[in-house]
Amino acid sequence: GLRVSELVGLPVTVALRDDRFFMVRGKGNKERMVPLSAKARAAMRAWLAARAERPGLANSPFLFPAASDTGHLSRQVFARDLKGLAARAGIASAKISPHVLRHAFASHLLQNGADLRAVQQLLGHADISTTQIYTHVLEERLVRLVNDHHPLAD
Repeated sequence: GLRVSELVGLPVTVALRDDRFFMVRGKGNKERMVPLSAKARAAMRAWLAARAERPGLANSPFLFPAASDTGHLSRQVFARDLKGLAARAGIASAKISPHVLRHAFASHLLQNGADLRAVQQLLGHADISTTQIYTHVLEERLVRLVNDHHPLAD
């Protein structure tokens, strides 16, 4: 549920702690708690090991360092690399972006019964109406289910 700008600027200390949660400062300088699954923590440990083998990256304070003015990977480079990974996986690059992943995160949570307010907090939305946009996916799915499976549907 992180915005890509929040992800690329993460400090390396997030991965060093191996905690189930970390705090992120997002849009509007607001802080929120972000959960980390066991798989995400394992991926971060693997990245730390790979990162440690590259002298230019090993001492950076950022989880995703880069030789840039900011010192970390830019959101544009992340988006470009994501599209490259998608293409190598046989996914049309036009169908994927950091925002598409964020949207999928929210939609999957709601589809599987998550509370709208909880999703709002995970995404860092100031207003619930921004989060409600994701509920249209659920509405479309329900209409499709009724039309496909209800005996009295058209």
